[in-house]
Amino acid sequence: MRHRLCVFSVAIFFWAQPAAAQSLAADVHFAIARWGVGLGPESDYGVGGRVTWKPSSMIGLDANVAWYPNGFPGDTAAPVSDQRFEGLFGVTAGPRLGAVRPFAKAAAGFLMVGAARELTVCIAIFPPPISCTLAGGTTLPAYELGGGLEIDATSRMFLRGDVSARFLRFPGPALDADFQVRDADYYEPGLRVTIGAGVRF
Repeated sequence: MRHRLCVFSVAIFFWAQPAAAQSLAADVHFAIARWGVGLGPESDYGVGGRVTWKPSSMIGLDANVAWYPNGFPGDTAAPVSDQRFEGLFGVTAGPRLGAVRPFAKAAAGFLMVGAARELTVCIAIFPPPISCTLAGGTTLPAYELGGGLEIDATSRMFLRGDVSARFLRFPGPALDADFQVRDADYYEPGLRVTIGAGVRF
């Protein structure tokens, strides 16, 4: 009963916010991500877009996608992925302090890993190396924790920067990049940064 009352109270709080406090925004951004799996040069560069609905000045609901078009890892003769597509959906929380809004964020989603374009030679062992699993194409669950800063450039235009830890869940059993046997699914953290600009409607 208390749980239902709490949910109901939160819903009433958001519905009671004045219409002026609500806003819809969209931005485009440049993304830099690291995987943390030891497969070589790990910086992944992409472009993306985000739609944010703010039911109040404190809370934002994000839908964020990004496309990483280059082979990964970069600067290697046989990348394990030709391209990647990412979707992260979550919430930001932070006060507006004049033209600046610092915020904390949490999100969950996926990283769709495209199969390698070049033939990848894999040794026939069990469990298989994680690079072989990735080279065949797969979708990894992704989770993000971090924060950022939103700065008004005009009454409608803004700049936004996010810094977060992205946790990818890799399938097991697998032999990881350090040649350690992982008997079950496992997580690896990596830094993710986005910098962009947008407009409010």
